[in-house]
Amino acid sequence: MSRAPSMTWRRRDDVAGRPWHGRVRDYDLFKEVTIGFIVVAALTLGLAAVFGSPDEPPVTFASWSTSDPVDFASTATAELAGTSDTAQYGPPYNDTPGATQTLGPIDLQSLSGVRLPIDTAKAFVLGPLQTLPTVPPAVARWNAASAAQQARWTDAYAKALAADTGTSLPRPAVAYGPVPAIVASLSAMARSGALDGALASQNGFYQLSRTPAILFLGDGQYFQNLAAQQHLTGGQWGMMNETGNTPGQAWLWLFSFFYQIEPFASLPNADLVVVLIMGVLTLLLALLPFIPGLRTIPRWIPLHRVIWRDYYKATRLSASTGQSATASSAAASSPAPSGTFERDPSSPRSETG
Repeated sequence: MSRAPSMTWRRRDDVAGRPWHGRVRDYDLFKEVTIGFIVVAALTLGLAAVFGSPDEPPVTFASWSTSDPVDFASTATAELAGTSDTAQYGPPYNDTPGATQTLGPIDLQSLSGVRLPIDTAKAFVLGPLQTLPTVPPAVARWNAASAAQQARWTDAYAKALAADTGTSLPRPAVAYGPVPAIVASLSAMARSGALDGALASQNGFYQLSRTPAILFLGDGQYFQNLAAQQHLTGGQWGMMNETGNTPGQAWLWLFSFFYQIEPFASLPNADLVVVLIMGVLTLLLALLPFIPGLRTIPRWIPLHRVIWRDYYKATRLSASTGQSATASSAAASSPAPSGTFERDPSSPRSETG
């Protein structure tokens, strides 16, 4: 009776421990790698020549402030007031209480701490304006006011922007203080293209960090609307999409899947829950050979036997040949039947009873 294949890592006399009896041929690894590289490179160049690649124009502050000046002004006012999404995001940008996503005692967002502190008023509005050859006088007036007075100014101007349904900014008023002048100067700076460079140069000589610019863009509706048009939001499988009609990261389908179904789609801590689910699934996959029940799935669904059918065919033939040889050897060495006496080599003859 043959024993079922073992799924353990210990060496046993099962299918995995038996010698290979299938076909054997020479295999030149370097040759195969070279051929594969040439074929893939030719296909890539050919498809790129025919179909091209996504070439969406970059999103800049110039295009934002020109296309939707009211949204730019509203976002700049929120950054100045400290009420934008970035200003209230929590770690790693600030320590806003209750801003992190938690699941019971699990709070992954707070583990890193505030590693990239960002004061949105200084980083996105006042700091860039102070890089201008002539700093607007409204900046000094803002800095000299108390926090309570600043909050009253930004609150009044934000309400005026929200009530304005056109494309022009509200006219300055006493209740707005220096906020309209600050926003107008920042809008002019954005339209000239200087704001992009000012935000990128905040981390030193090398202008490689796009984090401040992306955070500022992400706080407004303009950038989010562009993402929705390209089907890149979380509710549109955006995690696995690409701009235009170009196929995206299809291997992220499972990660993006949970954002499309309830209750995950409406959870306030959906990001944390999905990350934990994917972590558990990844752990199960890594520990699959060691988990009883899961590791025996190949026995229930023997798909591997179809893939390696030549090997199993050769193994069955080898096993049947070995069993036949064992049976013949056992028959040759078995004792004589009852009533028959085998000839003793020392005896001159044999007798039968």
